[in-house]
Amino acid sequence: MSTELDLLDLRVIRAVAETGGITAAAAALGYSQPAVTQRIRRAEGVLGQPLVLRSGRGVAVTEAGRRLASHAVHVQAALDAARQDLDSLAGGVTGTLRLAGFPSASPTLVPSILSSLRVSHPSVTLSYLEVEPPAALELVRDGAIDLALTFSYPGDGQRSDAPRVEGLRTTPLFRDTTMLVGPRGTFGAHADLAAVRAERFIGGCPRCRGHLLAVCRAAGFEPEIVLETDNALAVTGLVAAGLGIALLPGLSLLTAGTPAGVDVRPLPADADRIVQVVHSRGAERVPAVAAGLRAVLGLDAATFGLRPADRG
Repeated sequence: MSTELDLLDLRVIRAVAETGGITAAAAALGYSQPAVTQRIRRAEGVLGQPLVLRSGRGVAVTEAGRRLASHAVHVQAALDAARQDLDSLAGGVTGTLRLAGFPSASPTLVPSILSSLRVSHPSVTLSYLEVEPPAALELVRDGAIDLALTFSYPGDGQRSDAPRVEGLRTTPLFRDTTMLVGPRGTFGAHADLAAVRAERFIGGCPRCRGHLLAVCRAAGFEPEIVLETDNALAVTGLVAAGLGIALLPGLSLLTAGTPAGVDVRPLPADADRIVQVVHSRGAERVPAVAAGLRAVLGLDAATFGLRPADRG
C-alpha cells in the first residue's frame, strides 16, 4: 500500500463530505460503491485515523474527514492554476472563468466585467449564472463557480440562516444605499421609517425581507408585509399603484427606474448593503480567476451610483 495520499483519495473524501453518503458519492463520481469504500479505507490507513464513521443506516464524516475534504478543494484549485499557468506560456491567459451574480448585478456590474475580460483576455472562456447570494456561496464552495458577486446586510452573520463562509475569501467592493420607495407624498423631506409604520410594505427576496424586518424593528415597529416579489420592476409598479411601500437597493433602482408618482428617499448609511466578490481561498492563483478578480476590482463605483466599501 502506498504511504501517500493521491488526488483520487481526496476526490472521494470530498464527494462523501459533500453528498453525505458513500452511495451518493459513488454515483457522483461514477464509481462503484465498493471502490469508494476501498478508497476511504486506503486513505484511513495512510493517515492512521478514521475519516468516515457508520451512523445508523448512513455514514458520518469525522472532523479529520471534513478537514481533508476542505483541503481537496484547494488542491484541485492548485492543479487548475498549474494547468492554466503552463497553458499561458503559449501566449496570454487561457482557461475558463465561471462567474455568478445576483439579479440587480446582472444588468449593471456583470456586463462591464465580462466586456472588460473579453477585450483584455479574449482566450478566456466566460460563463455567467444569475443566482442569489446563499446559493452562489454554495456553488463556489462546491467548485462549480469561480467568482461570485454577492451582497450582505448588517447583522446577516447573526441570522440562523446565514450561509457558511469557511474556506471562502470575501472582498467587500461597494456600499449600496437602501432606498425607501413609496407613492408620491408618502414621505417628508427625509427618510423616517417610524413615520410610515402604519403603511403596508412590499417584501423582496428572503435576505432583503430579513433586512426589511431588521430595519423596521430597529425603528420600533413590526412591518405589515402584504405583498412579496424579488422583481424590482414589479416592486416599483406595485408602489406606483399605491399598493404599499418598499425598501430597494440603489442598484436595483438603477435599472428598474422610478415611475411617475413614486418618491424615493435614501436610508441612513447603517442600512446600506455591501456588494462583495467571493472565491475559494487559493483560487486567485488560477490565471483566469486572477484576471476576473482584476476586472471586478477595477469597476468604477460612481458609474453605478455606488460608494467604495472599506476593504480592511
